[in-house]
Amino acid sequence: MIPARLGSQRIKKKNLCLLNGKPLITYSLEAALSSNIFDDIYINSEAEIFGEIADQYEVEFYRRPKHLASNKTINDEFAYDFIKNVPGDILVQLLPTSPLITPEEIKGFVSEMIAKDYDTLVSVENHQIACLREGKPINFNLLEPHKSSQNMTPVQSYATVLMAWTYSSFKQHMKNYGCAYYGSDGKTGYYVLKGLSTIDIDNESDFELAEVALTSRIKSHKFERKYYTPKKNRNEREEIDVPEIMKKDSVVCRDFKHENLPLVKIEEIIDSKDNSRSWCHRIINTENNSATLISQLPGEGNRLHYHPNWNEWWYILKGEWEWEIEGETYIVKKGNVVFIEKNKLHKITAIGNEPAVRLAVSRDLVSHVYPEKE
Repeated sequence: MIPARLGSQRIKKKNLCLLNGKPLITYSLEAALSSNIFDDIYINSEAEIFGEIADQYEVEFYRRPKHLASNKTINDEFAYDFIKNVPGDILVQLLPTSPLITPEEIKGFVSEMIAKDYDTLVSVENHQIACLREGKPINFNLLEPHKSSQNMTPVQSYATVLMAWTYSSFKQHMKNYGCAYYGSDGKTGYYVLKGLSTIDIDNESDFELAEVALTSRIKSHKFERKYYTPKKNRNEREEIDVPEIMKKDSVVCRDFKHENLPLVKIEEIIDSKDNSRSWCHRIINTENNSATLISQLPGEGNRLHYHPNWNEWWYILKGEWEWEIEGETYIVKKGNVVFIEKNKLHKITAIGNEPAVRLAVSRDLVSHVYPEKE
């Protein structure tokens, strides 16, 4: 059951806000569907618009009474209403405000609920660091020597994204105590979540964090741990400003103002230039990559350098170039693609009898490291 009240206070219509182009609620919904562990999936809301989303995803919609959709309604109340009206054995509640929860984590949570025969299972997050409650230490002693955080007993906080109750225990606790959310006197377990799944959206800054994390997860390959790479020798100089780099590479005419246009015709750009002089024209410049046309006369080129943390490539559009990489020389011509792996010393020089043009594909503000002459 995914509860989705329309009238959120801190962020208006939070569950419908677009995150990376999709309504927030759809992320937890898609994760629940992909887990393939539920008999039925419900969106629980007072607002019919969530019924439309339920129809789109072919899940059930439970329309709760409006009096259970106010900002004063507590979880015990709307969960109890759902349990009384929708038959079942175990209710798993999945909040839509944690869009980075994964199907694997949902499946692991539910499997543990069943395997260990819990009455209540709560998702929690470990905080293995010195913690206080009302100014008093929880997992350390003020009069003991400093203790490394890795040796401390973790303090756990509710992650809240996943909660589960058996129908029977929830009903009994509501009858006996008027509450059931925390588990009361039944058999309660705690399931640890880590990393991005613990991001919970309560305010605008949380949305910004989730957007960055989600975009990174969608666009990146498997995380690759990287370390600082020492310079090849002490006599090196680093440059990152591309216009200044082009100037030092003797590129006379430099255009960095007409980038990111919806449509460009490369041949028309080349024809429009004064090809008696060297020039560059940046076509694309985004957070992901850049693409720059570079034309140089025979004998001109870039300086010997390498990139410590970025690969780049060139597409040869016109003329001939002499390409040097780690001391080996190649002749490249129109139609060739040149790949330059990070940390490889390289330079390219126009040769032949006409201007040579290449499309350099990299990213803005990439480190260029130039060996200094002894």
